[in-house]
Formats: sequence, C-alpha cells, structure tokens
Amino acid sequence: MRRPSPSSAVFRIRWLPGTDVLLGTCHCGAEHESQDPVEMWDWMLAHPDHPTPKDTPR
Repeated sequence: MRRPSPSSAVFRIRWLPGTDVLLGTCHCGAEHESQDPVEMWDWMLAHPDHPTPKDTPR
C-alpha cells in the first residue's frame, strides 16, 4: 500500500448533526458551509481561489 507524502493536502467534510449542513475545511484552514456536497467539493478543489482564514473577516 502506498503511503501519502507528508505534504499531501487534507480536506475534511463534516456533517453538522441535526441539520442538512456540511462544514468543509480546506488544508489551508479556510472553512465553508453548504447543504450541497457537489458545491462543497467544488469550493475545496478551487484552492487557492477561495477565501482563506486571513481573508475572512471575523
């Protein structure tokens, strides 16, 4: 079995229990909420063309 390299990007998608909402976290730390799994993957795979945590006002 081939092991991923230490520099491999990790994308996480979590379902928020009790809702239809998915919370995606890009390997750069940016987060995005969506109810549509296709939209979520499009957002993640658009890296670096999506907002990063430093671009997002809090």
